Amino acid sequence: MSCAENPFTGKKTMALVPNSQLFPTAFAQYDQFLTENKVVKGTSDAAMVTRVGQRIAVAAERWLNANGHQGYLKDYKWEYNLVDDKTVNAWCMPGGKIVFYTGILPIANGETGVAAIMGHEVAHALANHGQQRMSAGLVQQGLAVAGNIAIKDEESRNAFNQYYGVGTQVGVMLPFSRSHETEADKIGVYLMAIAGYNPHEAAELWKRMKANSGGQAPPEILSTHPSNDSRIANLTALADKAKAEAAKFGVTSFK
Repeated sequence: MSCAENPFTGKKTMALVPNSQLFPTAFAQYDQFLTENKVVKGTSDAAMVTRVGQRIAVAAERWLNANGHQGYLKDYKWEYNLVDDKTVNAWCMPGGKIVFYTGILPIANGETGVAAIMGHEVAHALANHGQQRMSAGLVQQGLAVAGNIAIKDEESRNAFNQYYGVGTQVGVMLPFSRSHETEADKIGVYLMAIAGYNPHEAAELWKRMKANSGGQAPPEILSTHPSNDSRIANLTALADKAKAEAAKFGVTSFK
């Protein structure tokens, strides 16, 4: 079975779909998405999303180089776009193609909150979570639901439910997705700290996310994401560790 190594955990992961195939497909889907949606250009918010994204990408490269993974990002083509949409969401496709919706900016509440979200989304790309999800889908049903890699909207969820079934979903695929989310939280909070952003803000961001959801989140066992309370507790515990990691790179003051 084809495998890849997650550079952040050292674990072997399924890689039935190589990046040489996955990235061009993701890039094409991303470009198509941009043509079909209203991309915000030339505003301070759009500039902030790009600025934060670039800082997080530099932090990722610094960490990877320092930990023996030189060249890991050579096929990544980073791109950051702000899209005019009230949805409270941001996502990243394999290979570093990122979208923020304007609807998430009030909850981000400034550049450091954007960095917490950006770190998380970049982490998904760095850890090849899209590749792993596609590989798991190929193993499980011989099908890969492309929409599930990137945009977790209602249409994608409906397709996911149709192909995998509720029993399989609760037993295998959703816990797999939750583990990805928890992993991305950890990687993301480290990256934001190395980029010079206060990692304690990550937990504060999720407190605002929780307030925004109005308690409507499904039980954790039925969700692709950890519960808000689990996430807040994990991020709070990780913040000081992230600052210690940033100190290895000479970063000791934070925005």
